[in-house]
Amino acid sequence: MFRRIIDSPWFYYGLAGLLVVAAIATQLEIHFPSRPMGTSEEIAKLRERDDVNVIFILIDTLRSDRLSSYGYDRPTSPMLDALADSGIRFDRVEAQSTWTKASMASLWTGLYPMRTGVTRFRHALPQEAVLPAELLKQAGFHTAGIWRNGWVANNFGFDQGFDLYMRPHPSRSAHELERRSPSTHPLLGNDFDATESAIEFIHGHAQERFFLYMHYMDVHQYLYDQEAAKLEFGTSYSDAYDSSIYWVDRNIAKLVEDLQETDLLKRTLIVIAADHGESFYEHGEEGHAENLYREVTEVPLIFSLPFAFEQGVVVKPLVRNIDIWPTLLDMLGLPALPDIDGQSLVPLIEAAARGEAESDDVEEAPPSALSFLDGSWGTWGEHERPPEPLLSIRKGPMRMVFRMDDPKSGELFDHTSDPTEQKNLVALREEQAAGLRQESEQWVSKPIPWGDAPEVEIDEMHVNQLRALGYLRDE
Repeated sequence: MFRRIIDSPWFYYGLAGLLVVAAIATQLEIHFPSRPMGTSEEIAKLRERDDVNVIFILIDTLRSDRLSSYGYDRPTSPMLDALADSGIRFDRVEAQSTWTKASMASLWTGLYPMRTGVTRFRHALPQEAVLPAELLKQAGFHTAGIWRNGWVANNFGFDQGFDLYMRPHPSRSAHELERRSPSTHPLLGNDFDATESAIEFIHGHAQERFFLYMHYMDVHQYLYDQEAAKLEFGTSYSDAYDSSIYWVDRNIAKLVEDLQETDLLKRTLIVIAADHGESFYEHGEEGHAENLYREVTEVPLIFSLPFAFEQGVVVKPLVRNIDIWPTLLDMLGLPALPDIDGQSLVPLIEAAARGEAESDDVEEAPPSALSFLDGSWGTWGEHERPPEPLLSIRKGPMRMVFRMDDPKSGELFDHTSDPTEQKNLVALREEQAAGLRQESEQWVSKPIPWGDAPEVEIDEMHVNQLRALGYLRDE
């Protein structure tokens, strides 16, 4: 079972110690963004602009219900909340898998995992796949990706369309950070390395139109600084997780502050997303990549536009990560991704901005949301084991979870009365469960556009990087 364990205290890198920490804390003070005010009509006008940059921030392992803007009672996310309060917040968002590579392949292509074919340890995106960075580059954007998770490394095909695609060099400064790592092989560096690299890229391309993808990892690592520790959330895994959100939130605040100081905020679209969530024994496990319950599939999604809304726009209906890039490309007036399962949410956003579309029963809302996980440990390295496909379908207030190779398996939950998915209703609502299973299997039967996903050999360096994330077993 995938579980995080408490490692030895965080290693000190470099010589500066607490002095460096104090310097970082000063740099990461939160200054809330200021942009021109806009209205719902301004959303459509984005298509006519040729000066809008895009910064796509992926916070690995972030579940939505741990953000204050999603109702959490701890102050974990002041900057993200500020962006939501003046931008667009999607209230219910379903990720398409609960481990990074499968989830990100779906997010980038707009296809469900069964349709990307990227579901196991060695699978990669092929050259035939069309990724958003390719479309943005063709439209004249200078493209860069800064990532710290080995599952989205170049060798898995995620670098397509990027002029620059890099893992930031771990800082040699002594960052006094607390760590609760999933592995005895800690991931080197921290998210401030990515923040510094991003700011350097922005300064070098301030006069160009750019697309920047950032993949933060410290929430995944339960890593946080002394400023977060001062909040005194506690010492449990769950408390450390909350502290790490605050640390990453302040990194984003530093990035937003720099955009404002360089006068780029008013022509930059910022997206905050996550690949999956994290469980804390809601269903007997801690971590992710073990099941498809709500705590590991429901993630945040926030759009901060080049202008601010006086009152933030909240999109209530259930949406999916596969809808993100169809929406952004539509919003920018750029060509669409081919043959997608996702859809543009622009009509839904515009309806929400007008005060409409408050429920799932609207024409613009996606009909259902699927998540997929290969439940065998072949996903992580024992690749000879046969697949054990697990599927979740979420429609309205209902979620159905079942093994695709076992017709008798299944759990059915009603979020109206059971938001934490503790009461299995499958025996009481057999007809409803059968309908959800049948609907999901229609998606499974659709072909992969490029045939089977290619498999890549993974060298020892990449194996060690993945081991540092806690995904590979020590021999």
